[in-house]
Amino acid sequence: MDITNLTVHELQEKLANHELTSEEITKAYVDRIKEKEADVRAFVTTLCDEALEKSKEIDDKRKKGEMKSSLAGIPIGIKDNICTKGIRTTCSSKMLADFISPYNATVTEKLLLEDLIDLGKLNMDEFAMGASTEYSYFKKTSNPWNLKCVPGGSSGGSAAAVAAELVPWALGSDTGGSIRQPASFCGVVGLKPTYGLVSRYGLVAFASSLDQIGPITKDVTDAAILLNIIAGHDEKDTTSSDIPKKDYTKALKNDVKGLKIGIPKEYFGEGINEEVKQKLEEAIETYKKLGAEVEEFSLDIANYALATYYIIACAEASSNLGRFDGIRYGYRTENFTNLKELYRNSRSEGFGAEVKRRIILGTYVLSSGYYDAYYKKAQQVRTLVKKEFDKAFEKYDVLLTPTSPTVAFEMGTRAENPLEMYLADICTVSVNIAGLPGISIPCGVNSENMPIGMQLIGNKFEEEKILNAAYTFEQEFRFREKYKPGFEK
Repeated sequence: MDITNLTVHELQEKLANHELTSEEITKAYVDRIKEKEADVRAFVTTLCDEALEKSKEIDDKRKKGEMKSSLAGIPIGIKDNICTKGIRTTCSSKMLADFISPYNATVTEKLLLEDLIDLGKLNMDEFAMGASTEYSYFKKTSNPWNLKCVPGGSSGGSAAAVAAELVPWALGSDTGGSIRQPASFCGVVGLKPTYGLVSRYGLVAFASSLDQIGPITKDVTDAAILLNIIAGHDEKDTTSSDIPKKDYTKALKNDVKGLKIGIPKEYFGEGINEEVKQKLEEAIETYKKLGAEVEEFSLDIANYALATYYIIACAEASSNLGRFDGIRYGYRTENFTNLKELYRNSRSEGFGAEVKRRIILGTYVLSSGYYDAYYKKAQQVRTLVKKEFDKAFEKYDVLLTPTSPTVAFEMGTRAENPLEMYLADICTVSVNIAGLPGISIPCGVNSENMPIGMQLIGNKFEEEKILNAAYTFEQEFRFREKYKPGFEK
């Protein structure tokens, strides 16, 4: 039995039937990390010894009948911008290279309550700013489908670790597509929940009105299970919504008869790779065959979403990262003779080029004389984007688009061209602007065996609809049975 190839719900079943122990599962993943991490470079910090020790404790408790959670003893990976008490939380930045978090994020606490085992902290673009995981201070993560290609970003370490079977599932964060785009590039499932459904307490902020924690998994069922764990109101997060608790696995009915799917034509226009477009069109035909009602429509405000997103995101990043000044938080330079030099040198040496670029852009759009022209205007357009989506959901249950205009690109081909890199988010940012849920699932591969992702967008707090639509397609298409990553197991 290849343990690392199993989904979490399969591992859950084998634990319940006493076919596997937590120690056997954890050891399989630890061995896999030791074998393949050097190729993939998905982790900033590994916790292999600690994980094995905890797995033994959980097995002992299970034998005594003291385990309440059926998921107890299953490993997980956590993106390195989610706080973990007593463990480094670096945001893949020199600025926080030695930061040991004194507390847990709310989602981390929820994982611990289920007795999930933390295998380590996963690599990312520095402070979640990037679309390729090339902007990490520590290392560049590779895509398991082709080690010369990027895994996407900023949750590239999380997506690559799941695709390479270094972890059975992982947490990522999504500010403008940072869960969905790497999931698309790595051929896995990535879910960005509705803004406010999952607590952001303990997530190191990039853009507070856009950030959202979510699951990256092997299949849709696992995404629903992990969402069950992490969703819910949190008094520590003032943006957390107080809605009734749901069991998202009950939404997975493998039936889309009568489901109304809208296809925004703007997402299939110029800039979308032909092979990506072809696989999406085939997926649309699959939905029609399964009984869904599919219709093309215009979501013209989408053309303004990318510019709106980068103005708002950079403005909020500039504000949020102001605390890292060499005194209150983060790296402190040794080269200074006065306070001004301390600030300047600490931030110049501690932040990477992409983070500096976004801080400068954000400070500019918030500055006197430009605030009304840029930031205020972007917030007005944001309202229009929300209204346009509201109008679409009066008619459709789910919207279907590409997740990314292309498949994963080779390392180094876009890192020096910020505008080209930003275009990788063109299909995903509008979901964050409107605070909606979105899921990316694989819908095929291109001629070079690189995964292609399909995005399903739902109305606020209607995760059930996109999860079921994704699940129904997944059961029909069977991506994991047909395709495997290119690197040797």
